[in-house]
Amino acid sequence: VQLQASGGGLVEAGDSLTLTCVASGRTFHWYAVAWFRQAPGKGREFVSGISGDGSVTDYAVSVKDRFTITRDNAKNSVRLQMDTLKVEDSAVYYCAAHRRSYGTSQDLSAYKSWGQGTQVTVSS
Repeated sequence: VQLQASGGGLVEAGDSLTLTCVASGRTFHWYAVAWFRQAPGKGREFVSGISGDGSVTDYAVSVKDRFTITRDNAKNSVRLQMDTLKVEDSAVYYCAAHRRSYGTSQDLSAYKSWGQGTQVTVSS
């Protein structure tokens, strides 16, 4: 599966932003999808993930209750709604797909398909 991420931009602290990841192919529902982010000088970290059927979601502690992940398999897309953004949320955000039968994973190495990054910058 090939992925394309979009929706990044420059916003102020407290604002909202929605990232979208669109996939190619007919088997999108076989794949768990996750968002990772990487800030300058730091490693890539898990942000949020969703299972293939959308029934299971997972969030990093740092974004829980502020970010919401959803998917629409009819449109081969996953969205990450980011509310109450903080300066520390600034990073390049990547979507990634991992074929699995149930659930999702925070393990970066499990994801074999990656989209290009989209920059999110939150100013104070």
